[in-house]
Amino acid sequence: MKAVLCKAFGPPESLVVGDVEPRKPGKGQVALDMKAAGVNFADSLIIQGKYQFKPDFPFSPGLEGAGVIREVGEGVSEFKAGDRVMVHSIASGSFSQDLIMDTSLVFPIPDVMDFNTAAGFFITYGTSHHSLKDRAQIQPGETLVVLGAAGGVGLTAVELGKVIGARVIAAASTDEKLALCKKYGADDTINYSKDDLRDAIKKLTDGKGADVIYDPVGGSLAEPAVRSLAPGGRFLVVGFAAGDIPSIPLNLVLIKRSAIVGVFFGNWVLANETKAKANIKELLDWYTAGKIKPHISKVYAMNEAVDAINHVVSRKVEGKVVVSLENA
Repeated sequence: MKAVLCKAFGPPESLVVGDVEPRKPGKGQVALDMKAAGVNFADSLIIQGKYQFKPDFPFSPGLEGAGVIREVGEGVSEFKAGDRVMVHSIASGSFSQDLIMDTSLVFPIPDVMDFNTAAGFFITYGTSHHSLKDRAQIQPGETLVVLGAAGGVGLTAVELGKVIGARVIAAASTDEKLALCKKYGADDTINYSKDDLRDAIKKLTDGKGADVIYDPVGGSLAEPAVRSLAPGGRFLVVGFAAGDIPSIPLNLVLIKRSAIVGVFFGNWVLANETKAKANIKELLDWYTAGKIKPHISKVYAMNEAVDAINHVVSRKVEGKVVVSLENA
């Protein structure tokens, strides 16, 4: 079996494809033959030693993926060999044809979902669903502004915002990205490479501001976004794709009676297994019913994993990027 391996912290170019031996599952675990892995910005941080978790060497990057259960360990009754599943591999592991997972982080997928779609589903949809439903508690009719709206998590936030019944304003850096957001339900759009973000939100909300702002970007957009909240609004801190972690003057929060809400989906899943499984089931039900349609913009081969990660880091991605593990 093959795996994309990180043998020392470094840039994506330091990754290699090597051989791995299939392993046996332990108690409460399953062994998987992995078919595809989703690519996330965090993968670039993990392989450089800049993430919250630092796996032991050698390790495979990859926070999520999909495959077929090869064998179940002692005490496992909810899964069997041959089941098609997706997994949340926390900090690493999914860029490997062999993977051992605790069942708490394994989720069955419907027959109508292919492996590439399943591989890129958990992080993006799970993050946005948890952000909007659990953290922001967004209500139908409220106004949601999504920054980085054409990216992996951003596009799912646009889509899920509409499913929930919010008015969605998509903000991105190009007209081409915004055109994709419109296809996914955005009511209005803002090109923040051309227009002032704060002025545009003020105009589109008739001066009221946004009830919820979803920010996976950070950097220079964060403060004007916080200033654009309506009284009682919620600013969701999802990530820092821009690279810079912003500092927010807290008087803005006081004046608006607003809230800055942190979203760390992976950590929440570990502490809330029952709720996480219920959330994923709801998302998969929406998928089966045709309410959501994941956008996989590019599929790379295993030996192109370096290009896949660099493509995500470039912030030029629309939707989701996946690495196929079918052929090494």
